[in-house]
Amino acid sequence: MRRLATMTVAIATCGFVLTACGTAADDNGDEKAAAPKCETTKIEGDPQVAIAYDVGGRGDQSFNDSAYAGLEKAKGETPTLKTAEGEASQDEDEATREERLRGFADDGFNTIVGVGFAYSESVNKVAPDYPNVAFAVVDGFDPDKDQNCNVAYLTFAENEGSFLVGAAAALQSKTGKLGFVGGVNNALIQKFEAGFKAGAEAAKPGTEVTSTYIEQSDPKGFGDPAGGKSAAEGLYSDGADIVFHAAGGSGSGVFDAAVEADKEAIGVDSDQYKTASAKQREHIITSMLKRVDIATYDFIKSVEGGTPLASYNAFALKDDGVGFSTSGNFLSKDTITKVNAFRDQIIAGDVKVPEKP
Repeated sequence: MRRLATMTVAIATCGFVLTACGTAADDNGDEKAAAPKCETTKIEGDPQVAIAYDVGGRGDQSFNDSAYAGLEKAKGETPTLKTAEGEASQDEDEATREERLRGFADDGFNTIVGVGFAYSESVNKVAPDYPNVAFAVVDGFDPDKDQNCNVAYLTFAENEGSFLVGAAAALQSKTGKLGFVGGVNNALIQKFEAGFKAGAEAAKPGTEVTSTYIEQSDPKGFGDPAGGKSAAEGLYSDGADIVFHAAGGSGSGVFDAAVEADKEAIGVDSDQYKTASAKQREHIITSMLKRVDIATYDFIKSVEGGTPLASYNAFALKDDGVGFSTSGNFLSKDTITKVNAFRDQIIAGDVKVPEKP
């Protein structure tokens, strides 16, 4: 299994991540270095995997499809692996998500993955009721900083991968103007925006980047191709010749806008050149690779190996958790060389990539 950059010192006990598993306190209420309270999650029976997709589900050619690829890889190695899938709908509430997760667990699925930060609250609420089920949330978090011991939060250095495609875009741009379309204006998507802007500025100082968001808080911004198209059309009209999207299923609308404007676009999460329509792929010069497939696969394999991942597990450039694609041969050799040089500098710690715009 791929070695991860993880915040846990020892997954089996949740290590020294004190906020994750709690600490003991003396009579004065002071924290002291007591034995950690977490133990390895012991699932019941053979691994049976259920995937709860975010809005857009399978077929979004992005985030959800990448998670499915990880599931398929694991299933290919273990043909007897029993699997199930579910999908979030537009405007669904937390109760519906919780019901989906509980349904999987009640049906005997002991390895459950929620795809997308929107599952964080429901997983955090459901997990304590199923201590022998290993849960994971892609882009997950616990706002109370008191993580359940049977939950793995799979996070990524989206800002690092976005830095690389930002540099590539600036080097390839003819107008010196770039655009960014975010699905929802939250801290996670702002990491994409921050990295993209930083990369563009580093590669070609003075490059102008204009950002727009489809929704401010509603998750439907990740499943609105019409909204993605409208947002991209505005950016192209304002002079941008390359637009990068971090908008999930809405990205297909960004690609449609690129086709109609005869401009260029940058995909996200998976190599979207490979999954886009014939017309669209002629305009997708690269994609920011967010290896949700690797995270999903590694989590499943950890369960099969008897030591399920727990707490926060971060996937960065140094782990091949993020990166950029070169399909279609749109990027020049000089651009690729310079982008790879930035990649090496980030891994070495010589370049620090911001997480906020």
